[in-house]
Amino acid sequence: MTKTAFDADGPSDDDPVTRLKKLRSIADQRGELEREEYFLVLALREQKVSWEAIAAALGVSRQAVHKRFRRRLVGAAR
Repeated sequence: MTKTAFDADGPSDDDPVTRLKKLRSIADQRGELEREEYFLVLALREQKVSWEAIAAALGVSRQAVHKRFRRRLVGAAR
């Protein structure tokens, strides 16, 4: 049987309730990071930073970042 990151955490992490709590925590952290990312992109666009520069900072193509954020930022900063 292959060991996973969960196996390394110890036997107390084998409890489904503990794992569900960890999963909820990860989802909460992801949501917070997405909000922070959104507001950073918004601020950068308000400062006239290009989609290309933002995409490079995120490690994605200009098209990908434009598609992801453009609709959410309409009216705020283009």
